[in-house]
Amino acid sequence: MDSLPPPPLDVARVRADFPILAQKIRGKPLVFLDSAASAQKPRAVIEAMRAAMETQYANVHRGLHWMSERTTDAYEAARDAVAALMNARERNEVVFVRNSTEAINLVAYSYGALLRPGQAVLISGMEHHSNLVPWQLLRDRHGIELRVAPVTDAGELNWPAFENALADGKVGLVAITHMSNVLGTYTPVERIVRAAHAVGAKVLLDGSQAIVHRKVDVQALDCDFYAWTGHKLYGPTGIGVLWARRELLEAMPPFLGGGEMISSVTYARSTWAAVPHKFEAGTPAIIEGIGLKAAIEYVQALGYEAIAAHERALTEHALARLSDIEGLRILGAAQDRGGVVSFALAGAHAHDVATLLDRQGIAVRAGHHCAEPLMHRFGLESTARASFGIYTTREEIDVLADTLVRVREFFA
Repeated sequence: MDSLPPPPLDVARVRADFPILAQKIRGKPLVFLDSAASAQKPRAVIEAMRAAMETQYANVHRGLHWMSERTTDAYEAARDAVAALMNARERNEVVFVRNSTEAINLVAYSYGALLRPGQAVLISGMEHHSNLVPWQLLRDRHGIELRVAPVTDAGELNWPAFENALADGKVGLVAITHMSNVLGTYTPVERIVRAAHAVGAKVLLDGSQAIVHRKVDVQALDCDFYAWTGHKLYGPTGIGVLWARRELLEAMPPFLGGGEMISSVTYARSTWAAVPHKFEAGTPAIIEGIGLKAAIEYVQALGYEAIAAHERALTEHALARLSDIEGLRILGAAQDRGGVVSFALAGAHAHDVATLLDRQGIAVRAGHHCAEPLMHRFGLESTARASFGIYTTREEIDVLADTLVRVREFFA
């Protein structure tokens, strides 16, 4: 018997959980279409962080008093929540960092030190700067080669070119986005992992966007590293995740030195703590970790199937409405795409478009979205970008489309 579809997301109820959405901007109802940059926070996250600060705050891992023990338990429960969310083999494969950028830099610095000069790192032409610049630094520091698999006109990975880049067996690491923050494209990660592993390369997936919209199972994906950030998953800023296979973490040298990441210290030498603490130097983002756990629980209560169905319907509606606007160009036409729509309006700079939308209470992103080479690939310097979340409604997309028609007339 076919399984029943998930019950639809009760968007009105979800919106009631986000106090910030009730306000007006410049006298207009807030239409927040910038969740890909940073999502809003539900009351459950706000209250979890407030309660921790008001009732139990202390530093973690080192204290023997009640406050420290209680806060340590709450903070480490966040690691358990992340491990369960990603179906990690064990909780100690979860390293807490500040954000995806730090996670990727950690891999570039630490795992990158294990690559041999002459080996290559392969990325795609749709990467965020955080999955490009660290590899340029590694190239300049360590002598590795940086290869880029191009993107098709539809905004998808050019698979023959990707395979060709792997063919000589020199690629030691493939670092690629799971979902593009500009095009909304989901890359074929299972296929990528199989191809990379076939030539002995490891795979890092930048899941900053994907984990917000789809269930991620790192064991099923069979990748080696997975990076994401809490503030896009309706959690706080300042907390992110690097998941990595334990055997890789064991082999990698530390990224930062200091307290917490050591086993013992003398003036002559130091030894390192067990993973994941080897990579978590200093006082961590304690309150943010507690907030991240609350965000994970909130999303899981809604259910990824319901979230994905809701956002798929929103994306289809947005593409249909925006495609009807004369002079508006949508970037990318991937078959598998998420709730991100980047667009350019003929004769108008993206910053001007975003400013005029803001006058009507509509928040979108404008610029190169930290993907400047990708902009150049499509012959543009910048675009406006509307991105959707669990609280986005069809009516908000209609407001965006109707307002863009008026904005277009302003530049006619």
